[in-house]
Amino acid sequence: MRAWVLLSAVLWYLTGVGWQRNSERTEKGFIYGKPGHPVKVYVKLHHNSPVLVCMDFKLAEKETVDPTYLWVGPNEKPLTGSNRINITNTGKLTVKDFLEPLSGLYTCSFSYKTIKAETQEEKVVKQRYDFMIFAYREPDYSYQMAVRFTTKSCVGKYNDLLFRVLKKILDNLIFDLSCHIIEPSYKCHFVKVPKHGLIHELFIAFQVNPFAPGWKGTCNESIDCEDTTNHNILQARDRIEEFFRSQAYIFNHDLNKTLPAMHFVDHSFQIWFVVLGLLVLMLMLHVRPAFPSKSTELNHASKFQHED
Repeated sequence: MRAWVLLSAVLWYLTGVGWQRNSERTEKGFIYGKPGHPVKVYVKLHHNSPVLVCMDFKLAEKETVDPTYLWVGPNEKPLTGSNRINITNTGKLTVKDFLEPLSGLYTCSFSYKTIKAETQEEKVVKQRYDFMIFAYREPDYSYQMAVRFTTKSCVGKYNDLLFRVLKKILDNLIFDLSCHIIEPSYKCHFVKVPKHGLIHELFIAFQVNPFAPGWKGTCNESIDCEDTTNHNILQARDRIEEFFRSQAYIFNHDLNKTLPAMHFVDHSFQIWFVVLGLLVLMLMLHVRPAFPSKSTELNHASKFQHED
């Protein structure tokens, strides 16, 4: 993947044209430069960029004489008006239908004159403004998930083993959809359970992301493959949900089984539905007491803790 910024919907989405930082933005949506400090701007793919002003906010409030503007793009060539590039006579730049190759450094050289009233002496003042523009892509839909497992102790290497094995299983489960697990984490806590006293539990959280290595191949010739990534992530959600449902099914159809020290906690699987930067609690999956999958790897991790 090229060196362009791929940002999650929750952190990097702002209604309309995108998200920016280290910039000054007016109510009109213009982004002004800062002398000596590159302004970072993030634009969603196939959307128009914000209006970039070849001037800092303070200077824009003053009168300038004979102003000139020269925009230079990432290829270090001067920019001129086209069906994709719009430059006004006051130095405002907009890039339409932003694409990945358009990411990079946009520089504007601004010059104007100061004139002494008594002598009419002219002096040319020059200023440079840098804008770093990055393309980003986001799915319309994404999922945050959480699940809990009991454990024998909060101390020991087998908690980490179970965590890594579970991530590997889930990654393999959705690999063909070009989805993968990102930002996985876990913490061990003491939980007081009625009639059972204190129990050690692992609180595991992760995100399902539709941009695993090779994801572009799933888009074929589509100009905007959000429909494809949305479809894939929905399938990934269904597979992971079914995976944890199967834990209860296995246990309830084999009552002679004994629960190991590490097992899925009833009612613990949760899904948060993320859409356009909004995080909504979509589903708390209520299942009966669950038994671990027949997966050799999960059973292996649990078996080790019994022997510890």
